[in-house]
Amino acid sequence: MKNKILILLFSLPVFIVLTTQCKSKSEKKYPFEFQFITEEYKPLNYTEEGKLTGLAPELLHEICDRLEIPFETEVMPWEVGFAMAQSNENAVLYSTILNAERKDLFKWAGPFASLDWLFCSSSQNPLTINSLDEAREVGRIGVLRDYSIEQFLIGQGFTNLVYCDNNIDAFDKLLEGEIDLFPSDKITAEAALQALNRSIYEVTGKLSIRTDLVYFAFNKNIPDEVVEDFQQEMDALKANGTLKSLYQKFMQSPDYPEILQIYTEQYPPLTFRDNFGEITGFGTDVVNEIMKRNQSFSKIKLSLWSNGYELALNNPNFCLFTMDRTEIREDLFKWVGPIGTNTTYFYTKAGSGISINSIDEAKNLASVGTVNSWFSDQYLRELGFTNLVSDSDPSVMVEKLMSGEINAFVCTDITFPDILKELGYTYSEVNAAFPLMATDYFIAFSTGTSETIVNQWQKALDDAKSDGTYTAIHAKWFPQ
Repeated sequence: MKNKILILLFSLPVFIVLTTQCKSKSEKKYPFEFQFITEEYKPLNYTEEGKLTGLAPELLHEICDRLEIPFETEVMPWEVGFAMAQSNENAVLYSTILNAERKDLFKWAGPFASLDWLFCSSSQNPLTINSLDEAREVGRIGVLRDYSIEQFLIGQGFTNLVYCDNNIDAFDKLLEGEIDLFPSDKITAEAALQALNRSIYEVTGKLSIRTDLVYFAFNKNIPDEVVEDFQQEMDALKANGTLKSLYQKFMQSPDYPEILQIYTEQYPPLTFRDNFGEITGFGTDVVNEIMKRNQSFSKIKLSLWSNGYELALNNPNFCLFTMDRTEIREDLFKWVGPIGTNTTYFYTKAGSGISINSIDEAKNLASVGTVNSWFSDQYLRELGFTNLVSDSDPSVMVEKLMSGEINAFVCTDITFPDILKELGYTYSEVNAAFPLMATDYFIAFSTGTSETIVNQWQKALDDAKSDGTYTAIHAKWFPQ
């Protein structure tokens, strides 16, 4: 790539221009000129004593040093930079979250950071929320215009949004009682509160919302080879520990995004976090055995299924388990497996008097509970169900079933007993009223994942089945 492109592009500097001359190994320059754009968003990118610093600029400095790229970065309000990155043919915007709305607007290199969003309130506010449904009923939720979390909340039907100028303004409004909630990640919240001379202990996390992954976003006219150069250098900096060191310094965490992202959900006994804080379960043991055989280990992260499913749809080199392989999903992912089979039922509350003897009878119920992005929710919508009540948390739907708010709940026979037990109910308190389908479940990879990785995982699973290891794992979690 370095010798394939020679393009000179010009742009007028806007707002603050901070020049950082990368160390040069020779007088030879990379054959492409860039317009790097960022915003003030500590600790990812921010100015301190007139110098641009933060996780992203320091990482970018390392990349440009390796590629022999001199650059200058323009610091401007996010909405201005976001528009400019789409219109200027040599622009690179950072730090940018990749989501469904933005995926086709840019080309991407990353991820180099993850943000775990949660609703924050003043510690003096007695407000309690346990779901997004309850958050929709809150009076005022602060957001920043054109941020991914604002796009997410709008997509989830939130109409109680109040727009703030930036994170500092938002936390000031939160502490002054001008808004009730503000979505933020912990490290960014602490940075904003420090700027206000306030303590992180003056705010409280009320509800985890989602995880987003952070990238460098390239204008779509930048050649693929350029983006690939950045990705290769970033992966090298992940492999040699540079990103880990920067992440610990700026994000105060060792959990940087690795080359392969592996996510799962709280779905016992297949995958769940135990009382010791460890992620375990049948599917988790299978995945760990595969990584051990391949001598390639990545940290497994737990998230809501709806969040993990969206990340798997949009991000390259992403693994999500366990997932039922259905016709609807067939071409959306790459597959390793199968690792098991389960049956999905319409469950009713015992003693409710509700019977289901066919799909048509289920359609005629007043309400059927589902979980967002579960295959059963997708399947029922394809069948034309208009009586679905959905949430991202299965425990919310179980409580609705047991309180009579919904007539039936759709879940698999493998996991439903554990969900009930966790909430203090027993399996005898529900009826498996009607079977919806039997399906195999797999390990799913995003379509942007290397075929080499997928093939290595499939071979390791096949080998584990051949030598009896898979049978031993299955017997551990499903004793006869």
